[in-house]
Amino acid sequence: MTGRVVHFEVPYDDADRARAFYSGVFGWNIQPVPEFDYNFVQTGPTDDTGMPTAPGYIGGGMFQRQEDIGRPIITIDVDDMTKALATIAEHGGAAVGEPLPVGDMGIAAYFTDSEGNLMGLWQSLGSS
Repeated sequence: MTGRVVHFEVPYDDADRARAFYSGVFGWNIQPVPEFDYNFVQTGPTDDTGMPTAPGYIGGGMFQRQEDIGRPIITIDVDDMTKALATIAEHGGAAVGEPLPVGDMGIAAYFTDSEGNLMGLWQSLGSS
């Protein structure tokens, strides 16, 4: 189903400090993935593959704060990245950078909405 919030991202300045904070305060399971310079975040129960097992559960990620990505981001599921970015532009938003493949899982992109908020898009591989 498209249009669902499926992911969140939290930028950090100090990876160890951020991991310690979120795991210590909220009990999040945070797994560094050095080859992506990224940390996967599990905020609830998962199966052996890391996929959520509880309804409504949303996992996320953490990464080094960047100049253009300095605040938390929510990510929305889409069936077609190209079409979604075109529709966003038609409604007063704008793509930020180019869509990027994420391993064999899918395609990620950032955009600004009509109010200037930075948001994310996700297209799973196999989607049209």
